[in-house]
Amino acid sequence: MEIINFILGLLHDPRGAIAGWIVTLGAVWVYTPLFLIVFIETGLVFFPFLPGDSLLFAAGVFSADGGGLNLGATLLVFYAAAILGNTSNYWIARFFGARIIDSGKIKALTPERMAKLDHFFEKYGGLTIVITRFMPFFRTFAPFIAGTGHMNFGKFTLFNCIGGISWVSLFVLVGFFFGGVPFVQEHFEIIVLGIVAVSVAPAFIGAVKAAISSRKSGKRDFEVEAAVDAERIARAKHARSEEDAR
Repeated sequence: MEIINFILGLLHDPRGAIAGWIVTLGAVWVYTPLFLIVFIETGLVFFPFLPGDSLLFAAGVFSADGGGLNLGATLLVFYAAAILGNTSNYWIARFFGARIIDSGKIKALTPERMAKLDHFFEKYGGLTIVITRFMPFFRTFAPFIAGTGHMNFGKFTLFNCIGGISWVSLFVLVGFFFGGVPFVQEHFEIIVLGIVAVSVAPAFIGAVKAAISSRKSGKRDFEVEAAVDAERIARAKHARSEEDAR
């Protein structure tokens, strides 16, 4: 329960969490929880719900002058966390992927999400690792699926570095350059929620499309079955009428 409350608090107010860590841990050790949260979100398939995007943005805000963090250090720590996290996820999948999937213990690793990622890999190949960096849940599962056999490690590492650096740079630098704007300061919680909403939107839209497609497919199957049944009944009636005529 404490973990859930911690995650909810971090989602709602990452700025307050980072401010508290700066005060209690100091300017150096504050990077430890920042590293761990991003590493765990990207590195352990059991924790896809940690708030990576909003944390990066908030850390960027604190990396501006007088915020308590250093921009260069923030970027390097998050680069390392993102790249090493995905690498860890990949090797966990290589050794234990089939066992984890078969266990059914990871409820978030649904067949629908796995099918969506399979489609991404078929369509975009290694770019899937880059694209899904900007999609919560999928960024945690993509390296896991890659590790189960979709990609060799050298190719994975290349796209892993490109995706990790792009993802971290975007959100940290947006926070760094725009976090000091009065409007952003006054409406920080709303903007953070907006970042989360925009990040989750592709996954939500994909789920809705999949549900609509599934319903249409089910309706078509029902109509086909009904037509086949009607044809069978018609043939049976025709056969009976021929027998009666004889």
